Amino acid sequence: MTGTGFEKAPARDRRRFPGISSRAYEHPADRSALVALRKLSGFDTVFKALSGLLPERSLRLLFLSDSVRVGDTQFPHLHAMLLDACYILDLEKVPQMYVQQDPRPNAMCIGLDEPIIVVTTGLVELLDEEEMRAVVGHEVGHALSGHAVYRTILLFLTTLALKIAWIPLGNVAIMGLVTALREWFRKSELSADRAGLLVGQDVQASMRGLMKLAGGNHLHEMNVDAFLAQAEEYEKGGDLRDSVLKILNMLPRTHPFTTVRAAELNKWSQNRDYQRIMDGHYPRRDEDKDTSVTDSLRQSATHYADSVRTSKDPLMKLVGDLAGGTADLGGKLRDRFTGGGPGASAAGGPGGRTTDKGAGGSAEQG
Repeated sequence: MTGTGFEKAPARDRRRFPGISSRAYEHPADRSALVALRKLSGFDTVFKALSGLLPERSLRLLFLSDSVRVGDTQFPHLHAMLLDACYILDLEKVPQMYVQQDPRPNAMCIGLDEPIIVVTTGLVELLDEEEMRAVVGHEVGHALSGHAVYRTILLFLTTLALKIAWIPLGNVAIMGLVTALREWFRKSELSADRAGLLVGQDVQASMRGLMKLAGGNHLHEMNVDAFLAQAEEYEKGGDLRDSVLKILNMLPRTHPFTTVRAAELNKWSQNRDYQRIMDGHYPRRDEDKDTSVTDSLRQSATHYADSVRTSKDPLMKLVGDLAGGTADLGGKLRDRFTGGGPGASAAGGPGGRTTDKGAGGSAEQG
């Protein structure tokens, strides 16, 4: 153990990705949600107005005055990780990084002109070096993707919504933007998790980090495979009532549930796209200007269609059935909402019904 409480990083080579575009690791839902956000009525007008009103200088002064700026002489191990992450993802301008006293484990990347990375003491104390490396890569991924601007606006709007809650119409308008931004924000986390994996290049460390965010510093009491099994149980989720509850539970959150993030990242790590990046085949930044918005939307649509087709969630399965022209809609709705009951008959005959008992398991939530 070192004086910082971190184990020395293993001596191993990690690949670098010169000129990599954020398109290489962005989750399709991230791209589509951002496109949808920009198409939201009045968003451009509000965005331009807010860009001039946001207290960015105030935020910078706040962290400068009341947090510890990471550098050669302060949290040098984090500074080394930051330089390393920027080197691997080829981010030329290294963001400023601060450690903020807060027992809650958290990290964020905010700022309009220049991104700032902030990590809490709770996070620094919770994670080992390889797990922390993935988190720093996660935040550098946000910076490379340009997420910091929209995350800063969400932070501002959320605060504003609380201040004007007594104005009915004003609050409704603000909350519409907040809801749209939160939907994108959750998807952007999936992209940044992938960036963290590209930086750390250690799937198990990424899994452990997410697991610790859910269960704390009790690694000897937890198991990655069991944690991923929770995610599968959550996805299956019983009947349509559970599907609706999942949506309601998710709406106020800025991050996806931790088990879901772990499952998504684990799935991507086994994907051909990840291996192609590791082999040096990835889109470059100098090609971004030639990227077609239509192609991005088409890729996103394909992703959503595949997600619906392969999902085990009762609501998604019902959507897939309807898209496939399944008959007996009333019967299926009844069965999915009740988690059981009579199944649909082949031709609506009175004697052709069987009993279909649905899985009633409830999900663990991280």
